[in-house]
Amino acid sequence: MDRIKLCYIFLFLALTVRARAQQQALVFQSDFGLKDAAVAEMKGVAFSVSPNLKMFDITHEIPAYNIWEGAYRLYQAAPYWPAGTVFVSIVDPGVGSERKSVVLKTKSGHYFVTPDNGTLTLVAEQLGIQEVRQIDETRNRLKDSGKSYTFHGRDVYAYTGARLAAGVITFEQTGSALPAQVTRLDYQKPVFADREVRGNIPVLDIQYGNVWTNVDQATFQKLGAASGDKLVVTIRHGQQTVITETVVLGNTFSDVPVSKPIAYFNSLLNFSLGINQGNFSDHYKVYSGADWSIAIKKAQ
Repeated sequence: MDRIKLCYIFLFLALTVRARAQQQALVFQSDFGLKDAAVAEMKGVAFSVSPNLKMFDITHEIPAYNIWEGAYRLYQAAPYWPAGTVFVSIVDPGVGSERKSVVLKTKSGHYFVTPDNGTLTLVAEQLGIQEVRQIDETRNRLKDSGKSYTFHGRDVYAYTGARLAAGVITFEQTGSALPAQVTRLDYQKPVFADREVRGNIPVLDIQYGNVWTNVDQATFQKLGAASGDKLVVTIRHGQQTVITETVVLGNTFSDVPVSKPIAYFNSLLNFSLGINQGNFSDHYKVYSGADWSIAIKKAQ
């Protein structure tokens, strides 16, 4: 074999290795569930773009149409993935409408491919907005899918996300630049005022019915409460008070007897409520969303 052929072979191998090294993880979430083939269709599209892609899931069990929970699950998972990861998130009750299809690049170097319907509310705040682009569907849409109006998760988002993660296109080639802003959902941010802490209930620890808030330790500490203290918590849904309850602040569930409520800090180090070997959400009919809020103060 002559030297020129060897050079071509080595160049080809080097480019192949480099191309594979440039591929990023592709992470999906949706409200599709796993009862039918929808998720498999999306992954089949991605696999067809590049069989070398590494694909993962956050969850496909977002409650139907629940944009807020989709936003929270991205916030919960994204920081633990390396820069360059491409997230494809489809919770899209407005599919086929005028809402924009976008790719967000955060200041942390993560990419989010999703409808701009509020899904990006929390990661935009958490990771910062570097740039936003509107997906150009004339170039970034599955071939021969133009007659389909109800499965953009497969035809637009999975296809575009896979092309971006595989290095087939650059971020700039996803579409035209938009103002550096996204559609945001309104919610109660953690604050300390009038000798009480206020916050939002973004999500439940669904397996056990624990109530997770967005009140971080730094905000909570302004209350001056310590483990063992009693707290008065008031939970509202919109303007309606659902419960007012006195609970003990503990470090772990066994700090209170079985079936008794407890306040604690969860794995994200945010203020939470639970019942020792019970279900706080079911017992008190407390749920989650942008319109659920909590107020916490020390018991007198």
